[in-house]
Amino acid sequence: MSINPVYHQTSSKLDQERVWVQRAKKNPEDFGPLYRKYHEQIFRYVHQRMDDTEQAFDVTSQVFLKAIKNIHKFEFRGVPFGSWLYRIAKSELYQAFRDRKVKRTVNIETLHITEIIEEMDEVISDENQKRLFNAIAQLKEEDVQILELRYFEKRPYKEIGEILEITENNAKVKSFRVLEKLKKIIFKN
Repeated sequence: MSINPVYHQTSSKLDQERVWVQRAKKNPEDFGPLYRKYHEQIFRYVHQRMDDTEQAFDVTSQVFLKAIKNIHKFEFRGVPFGSWLYRIAKSELYQAFRDRKVKRTVNIETLHITEIIEEMDEVISDENQKRLFNAIAQLKEEDVQILELRYFEKRPYKEIGEILEITENNAKVKSFRVLEKLKKIIFKN
């Protein structure tokens, strides 16, 4: 019997996180390893959506304060602990947008744009890239978030489902529908 090295590696990472979470539940001072592992990722996630470094640091701090305060509520569901942190970050971002009247931004790299265009089975051209940028600006917040998680951050559907509090299958369906919406907006001529 052979062991799948990718599964084993992922499994042992989750096992390590489980130990860290159990320790942090008993003593909040033991939250350090989780903080060190996820702080930069969560900060990047927040900063990409608000373009204001100082406010991004404030929101990120709030995410980790809430996580420490509520870690007793966390339950493992076969995805990294970070998925729970991303859900908290999403909530804190929405709160920041409401409270501070901060405008939401979408930072898109050309590489991500070309991948989306390829996924649509369209020709990669400057014109199609411009159309896609404009189309993304017309999407609802939920649709933009699905695009970001799937195509810009390369998250698996299971983790997207966990972050958005939907099923893995629903994450797949919604991802497909977002691409279809983009196609209609871009290629309606």
